[in-house]
Amino acid sequence: MSQHIARKRFGQHFLTDTTVISGIVRAIDPRPGQALVEIGPGLMALTQPLLERCGSLTVIELDRDLAARLRGRNGLNVVESDVLKVDFGALADQAGQRLRVVGNLPYNISSPILFHLLPWAHRVEDQHFMLQKEVVDRMAASPGCKDYGRLTVMLQWRYHIESVLDVPPDAFDPPPRVDSAVVRMLPWPEPSQVDPSLLSEMVQVAFSQRRKLLRHTLGRWLEERAFGGSFDVQRRAEEVPVADYLALALAVSRS
Repeated sequence: MSQHIARKRFGQHFLTDTTVISGIVRAIDPRPGQALVEIGPGLMALTQPLLERCGSLTVIELDRDLAARLRGRNGLNVVESDVLKVDFGALADQAGQRLRVVGNLPYNISSPILFHLLPWAHRVEDQHFMLQKEVVDRMAASPGCKDYGRLTVMLQWRYHIESVLDVPPDAFDPPPRVDSAVVRMLPWPEPSQVDPSLLSEMVQVAFSQRRKLLRHTLGRWLEERAFGGSFDVQRRAEEVPVADYLALALAVSRS
């Protein structure tokens, strides 16, 4: 079979380091009978060891050449599609159980993929993704640090997030120009019942001018809504814990 050349437009960087691959598989700890879904299986560096551990696997691959290579493999259910068009609820229905979603995500669309998965968090057991380390740092950030921002709040609302493994560029072919990391995302069993679009708008406004106190941004936004409740706007956006943003979003929707 001819060698596959990584395609820039798909953001392809293939994982080749066997020690790193073993570390990721250990972190995921797949078991037979679980409903594993891998986004972007590529040249099967992660797919093969996962398959050996769990026996069957659903893979989502956009590159038609790679999808064709994968189709003949035993135990693989191949979904040839853009992941941003995949209905993960339907995959969970087919499996009859919650999904375990994994993947070495294309770095150029990692945030859109994470947001695409948000509405199905209740149908997911856990998620393990290889991402740009900078993105993982933002996802797992605590209030008060420079990495804490909109992405942090929108994802920590629905998941407990931890970085489990750092991965250097030379673990890939071709090597990306950035460091990578593997993140574990565990959906909260009972998340705050906020309106996602309201929370998204509110957090976007809050972080629109990071250096200013919130009274200049979120304060005005709350005034426009004639919000009568109390919220300390004498803070900067990155000083406000996720729980405070969620409580505010609930209070705004009720007022």
